[in-house]
Amino acid sequence: MQQTLLQFPEVKLLRRDGHKLRGYFAKLFGQESDLFHNHDQDGKSLYRYPRVQYKVVDQTPTLVGLAEGAQLLTERFLQIREIDIDGEIIPLHQKNMRSDQIAVGLSDELLEYKFVTPWYPLNQENFSIYNQAESAKQQNQLKGILTSNILNIFTFDQYYANQQVMVHLNLQRPIFSRFKNQKILTFFGSFVTNAILPDYIGLGKSVARGFGTIRRK
Repeated sequence: MQQTLLQFPEVKLLRRDGHKLRGYFAKLFGQESDLFHNHDQDGKSLYRYPRVQYKVVDQTPTLVGLAEGAQLLTERFLQIREIDIDGEIIPLHQKNMRSDQIAVGLSDELLEYKFVTPWYPLNQENFSIYNQAESAKQQNQLKGILTSNILNIFTFDQYYANQQVMVHLNLQRPIFSRFKNQKILTFFGSFVTNAILPDYIGLGKSVARGFGTIRRK
């Protein structure tokens, strides 16, 4: 999979500002390609894994482009001279870009990944199930969701898993995060799996806005 990673190391933002990055770049380039905002011409969400993702990792604004999104970020790199966060225009004197072919698939060894932004796994329906379940069943439910998240990456990259995806979760206590002015249940922690996954991609819900970003430990 082609991946382009674009970071602005001189700018420091809060983790929750990921959606503000998305709003700015969607406005800047959104008419050129729906990959920047993942909506159709009528404003309806396109149900596909986001090719361009916006996040704040260790306070650093970060854009991740995958496949067609990787090419778009590479092409637009020189046009990005500033960002607008809540009406504050921030000039970009330093921009770091890296574009690589990244392996995706299954490994013969187990790999450990850490969530560097909160993982948001539960929709309204499965939150209700989770909330009423005992601890062991909650863990099994989250394990199943994370496995589905990983398989979604494989499907996006047109990779066929001919072995079972193994997952072991080591999550911290859940925390409430803010999303669209509502409280949502999210998780930090790590997991071990036999899946090879690119650093800085998102797993779970709302990955385009920065949730569920992973990095290999």
